[in-house]
Amino acid sequence: MISDRRPQGGELAAAISNSIVKELARATGRGPTKARTTLGENAVFVVLQDTLTRGEQTLADTGGGNAVLDLRRRWRRVMETQMRSEVENLTGRRVIAFMGDNHIDPELAVEVFVLEPQADIPDTPLPTAVQ
Repeated sequence: MISDRRPQGGELAAAISNSIVKELARATGRGPTKARTTLGENAVFVVLQDTLTRGEQTLADTGGGNAVLDLRRRWRRVMETQMRSEVENLTGRRVIAFMGDNHIDPELAVEVFVLEPQADIPDTPLPTAVQ
């Protein structure tokens, strides 16, 4: 019998990490060597390490870090639809916002997927900023 059950907890986090790594590898020719997904109530956070291609790393090492960051932002826009779709399929929830960024030293990236609140769980208001 085939189960329609979606992965949960650590299994879900691993599936999301694998999905994001595969999409980065497909789009850029090389995926990150490490990925860790953290699941929040209404958000998914994916932290990636060692994401740059050899060419991007060479460019960053020779003073072109801003060009690499710009290129990675462009790649993110290209990959957004597929990454959103994967997270939606795995979580069973709609992604209402997607954002992310890269950092050169240390070489890290983050992808954040904000999920539509579940109907059976009341919205918790965001905390007020402390001044």
